[in-house]
This record gives sequence, structure tokens and C-alpha cells, in this order.
Amino acid sequence: MTLKTKLFTALAFFAIAITSCKKNDPLIPINVDTEEIVPENISSFSETAMIDLGGLTAAEISAYDPTTKKLFVVSNDGGTKVEVVDLSAYPTVTKSKTLIYANNAGINSVAVSNGLLAIALNGVTPQSNGDIVVLKTSDLSEVKKISVGAMPDMVTFSPDGNYIISANEGEPNDAYTIDPIGTISIIDVKNNYTVKTLDFAGFESSKATLVTAGLRIYGPNASFAQDIEPEYVAVAGDSKKAFVTLQENNAVAEVDLVAGKITKILPLGTRDISLADNAFDVSDKDSKKQLGTWPIKAFYLPDAISYFSVNDNNYLALANEGDTRGWAGFNEEVRVKDLMLDPTKFPTAATLKQDANLGRLTVTRSYGDIDGDGDYDELYATGGRSLSIINATSGILITNIGKDLEQRVIDAGKYDDDRSDNKGVEVEGVTVAKVNGRTLAFIGMERVDMIATYDISIPSKPVFVQLFATGDAPEGLMFVKPKDSPNGKSMLIVSNEDDGTVRFFQPTKL
Repeated sequence: MTLKTKLFTALAFFAIAITSCKKNDPLIPINVDTEEIVPENISSFSETAMIDLGGLTAAEISAYDPTTKKLFVVSNDGGTKVEVVDLSAYPTVTKSKTLIYANNAGINSVAVSNGLLAIALNGVTPQSNGDIVVLKTSDLSEVKKISVGAMPDMVTFSPDGNYIISANEGEPNDAYTIDPIGTISIIDVKNNYTVKTLDFAGFESSKATLVTAGLRIYGPNASFAQDIEPEYVAVAGDSKKAFVTLQENNAVAEVDLVAGKITKILPLGTRDISLADNAFDVSDKDSKKQLGTWPIKAFYLPDAISYFSVNDNNYLALANEGDTRGWAGFNEEVRVKDLMLDPTKFPTAATLKQDANLGRLTVTRSYGDIDGDGDYDELYATGGRSLSIINATSGILITNIGKDLEQRVIDAGKYDDDRSDNKGVEVEGVTVAKVNGRTLAFIGMERVDMIATYDISIPSKPVFVQLFATGDAPEGLMFVKPKDSPNGKSMLIVSNEDDGTVRFFQPTKL
């Protein structure tokens, strides 16, 4: 260990000790990679640069190349452009080039690894097979174009750069008359970009067991494979496994990248809102911003996912946004006041259905009529309004950051009560990273335009660190390590879809 590394390590643990003492917590021993430690204050992330790429929908997902100091940004409007942003003179940030892909039904995602840029393109229609286009980041010349499944919604590289993985959502058309199968594609970079696209038909025989455990299979006239809709991908640190959220299905799929096989589906179950630890604000018509308990459950329905390890244990952080199926041909969303409630299960139904109570809460009409008699015996809200941490192997819930998260937003005066009846703060993005030796979860909340930071060095005992404002509707979150950053400091890059800005946040140094 060099003298510089020894100094950084000492400073890091000194900072940890101070932070722990301030919180009256004992110093927590954790495994620390000294290469990831720089003397930075974990509770002081602030905006240091911003670029406006053109307003509404202009920025959704970003990918950064540490070699060229380029940032690649894709919009969320089904558009044709990838903006190339130069960070080499940071904090001066400039748009340097625009990549145009006109012959498709939209660009969904970008990713970077080892001098390669991967771009996820829809097909000529969203329901036809899409493509992953690979370019060199140095000169933006095309290396390969690979056909994948329908609607590649998210693309990423494995940490070693050997695989490109795309989650092909396979959403139906608006009339729900065309419903492609949901798939996951694995592209072997070292083997001339050969691709293997996997579907979920093999799990059809396990449907009953999986549904009992909390998987949602409910699309009209859909087979098991059609109903599955892969959303977002995280890859294990050893590049052997990928984990893919199946948002509308309320589950996570595990994929063996080496064998090229989907190995399991981890259903997520529900969050019980009758418990004090899971309290929700359910009404936008009660003239107050207050979390409470109610006789409902909530499907988690996660969007983003981040993989991390602590003390040789592996975890997944899930941003429980709550997307539903709301199509012209099939809409599962309904307000509680528009449902007939079972009088035995809900003896105070008339009171519950008032607008100031549960009346305006969005729930799913696809679940809850347990005995099939036309009234609802249970109510299921759409979205966990939380960040869940689960064991990456078993899927067991370790902790849920929800009540504390929303209460802190309320206390900060930033809560939007208009969203109480729907998704609350709308937890959509998450990335987990090590800063100054601590494991931090950065949680993006779309409806309140904020990031919350929690120290999850002990995953079962998250500790609040910071809450800070972003642009309008933060969508894509990515973390850049100090060694890769354009100025040698940790960097959180946030793409904001409703104002078209990309904002850059960095901590102060100790």
C-alpha cells in the first residue's frame, strides 16, 4: 500500500467515525476497497454543472465513457437522437454531436464499456424486433448491429465488458391486439457479437406456484411468455449473472450469462399498508400530507435495479415505481370508489370510499376478487412507493425504505399531494455506489424532483444521509467513480426527462 493510499484510507475512516458519532451510531466494520476511497464528504453532494439538451423529453438515460470523457444521452419521446456531450473541460459541459437513427420506432437506452457504445433501438414498430447498435466511442463508427427482441427497453454491459444484455420489454400495442413475447438478449462481445435471445416459455409449468408467491400474470389472452415484460438490468460484479426487473409482473428474473439461461423468477409479493412501518398517504383530497395505515396491500412493481455486495453478501436494490397496464384495449387501473367492496371484508366501505380516505386511490381491478363473486375482498395498490433491498440469491426482503423516505420529503416541504392517490413520490431510479468507503443508495423520485441518499453499508439498517433537488422528473441515474471522473471526484449524473437537462452532482472533499 502506497503512502498516498494509507493517507486516504486513514482520512476515510476518520470521516466515517465522525459521521457515525454525529448519528450516535457505533462505528460499523465493513469490507472496504481502498482503491474506491478518496477523502470525500458523503453527505454533501451538490450540483456542479448542468446542460440543457432541449426541453421536454430531451434527456432520459445517459452513459459515460471515461476514456474520451464523452456522455451519451438518449431522449424518452420515441425519438431518433443520441446527444454526445463533452465533459473533458468539466465543469464546462458542451454538446458536441448528435447521432441520428431515423428508421425505427424510437431509441430507448444507451450503455458504455471499454470504448464501446451500445444503443438500444426499437424496430420499425414497437412490437417488431429491435436492434442493439454498437459504436466505437472514439470516432463513433459503427462496429455491429445485432437484432434482439421486441422493444429493447434497457441495455447494459457486464462489468468485464464481455456481454451486452438487453431487456426486451415486448409491450403490446394500444389496442392490445398484438402482444410480442418479453425476452432477454445476451450478446457475446468476444465471440463476434453472437446473440442469444431468451424467453420465459419454460416457466409456464411453474405459473401457479409463482403466482401464489406474488408474480402477476394477467394480460388478456396472453401466454406466460407474452405476459412477461422485462424492464431493467443489473449485472453481478463477477459478470456471471444478470438480474432483470419484470415490472408489470412484480418480479425479478435471474439470468446465467455464461450458460445463456434464465435460471429463476423471484416474485416480490406485496407490501402491507395496514402495518405502521408501511404507511401511505392515499388521498389528494384530504387537505393534508400525512402517512397512514389502510386495509390495502401494494404490489412493488419495480423499475430500476442496482446490484451491490457487502461483506461477501449480494443484494439487489429495487426502485418500486409502480407502472401498470393502461392501454385502450386493457386498463387495469381503477379508483377504489368505483369498485364494489365485499361488505364482510370491508364493513366500513362507505367511509373508506370517500375521497378524503381511499376513494381516489389508484388500485388494480385485476386482483382482489378472491371468490369471483364480482365484489372485491382485497385491494391492491399499484407500486411499492419505496426502495426495496432484497437478497440477490433468495429474493428475501432485507429492508424497505419507504415510510422514512416519503416522510422526509414531506418534512422538507417538497411532497406533491396531487400524487398521493397514485404513486406518491414515485421512486423510479436507483444506483448504488461506494463513496469514501461507504455503500450509498441514490434514490431518484420522479414526482418530487429529488434524490435521496441512504447509507446502506448495513443493508438491513439503512441510514438517511441527504436529500437534494434535481431537474424536473429525474429518470436516469449513473455514478462515476473518482478514477473515471473528468475531475477526479465522485460524480452522480442525473438525466431529467421533463425539462431535458442533465445535471452533475459531486461531494465536497474533506
